[in-house]
Amino acid sequence: MALENVWIRTLGDGLVRADQVVGIANHRTPSLSGKPGRWLLTVALPVPMDNGPLHRTVVQTDQEAPAAPDRLARLLAQLSAVETAGVITATPCGPDRSDVRFEFTRFDAELPPAPAPAAPVPDVVGAR
Repeated sequence: MALENVWIRTLGDGLVRADQVVGIANHRTPSLSGKPGRWLLTVALPVPMDNGPLHRTVVQTDQEAPAAPDRLARLLAQLSAVETAGVITATPCGPDRSDVRFEFTRFDAELPPAPAPAAPVPDVVGAR
């Protein structure tokens, strides 16, 4: 099975198709203007013309979430073993926002129930 129907929600760039991910990493942003740096969990995507991978932020945390890349990789491996379609969303959690929770929402789970078919309108012969 493949991951072409599984998408990863990014922090600001929309959705990334999971089968395009070539790397998962944690890295810290620099401190700016007295504000502390933040930790980013990113996915790397290949780009044409050998410019190196393009990184997209999946989630931002206050503290490093060292297990998050492994857990996302494990979830992708589990999803690749079954035929499914949906979106992975990452959320910072824990008392100090140093952990990440991953949720997979299947597309069919989000669909509202189909509306009941409309009753047929009878043909009225001779109506004015």
